[in-house]
Amino acid sequence: MTSNENVRLHGFFRSSASWRVRIALALKGLDYSQRSYRLREGEQRQEAYLQLNPQGLVPALEIDDLLLTQSLAIIEYLDETRPGASLLGDSPAERARIRAFSLAIACEIHPLQNIGVLNRIRALTGSAEASASWALDTNRDGLAACAAMLPRDRDRFCFGDRPTIADICLIPQMANARRFGVDIVWDNLAQIETHCLSLPAFADTAPDKQPDFQP
Repeated sequence: MTSNENVRLHGFFRSSASWRVRIALALKGLDYSQRSYRLREGEQRQEAYLQLNPQGLVPALEIDDLLLTQSLAIIEYLDETRPGASLLGDSPAERARIRAFSLAIACEIHPLQNIGVLNRIRALTGSAEASASWALDTNRDGLAACAAMLPRDRDRFCFGDRPTIADICLIPQMANARRFGVDIVWDNLAQIETHCLSLPAFADTAPDKQPDFQP
């Protein structure tokens, strides 16, 4: 890791968007400090944090005298400003495919099963079961589409022989899916997960390895 006392990640151990940024920081070899916000207790909605991120969402990253929000924007900034293998691909066509896959997770799956949405479903229906079923269906259907989006001639990772932002988005979402009871039946996704989790950048940044982890 490259020491950088000015890099600070605002997140939460179970937040898949925060995990994405932890992976990217690790792949780029950046050391950082962390500030944790317990999402179920609404700490991210307190005034002090809203001054940093008016959306009241995690993650946020303090780096280079900037405050950056939205995990994919943060990852692209790290890729553009820090050395190392590209996280976005080498050609315009490859970058477009990688971005499409990443956005399918970050914009189509993840937002529909986050805490805020599930709480609203529970409040509207009066049913915790309906909320849980929604999360399971959202993850299962979304991952099925992602599995079909991958090239048949892929290497160990989603798009080639090294991890990209596509893998960075996929691995935390698969953990989410399992938490909601989804059976991972897609061999290509399972194989990618195995390869990714063999790398410290993915394994050591997992939720259960974080200082704020709670069972």
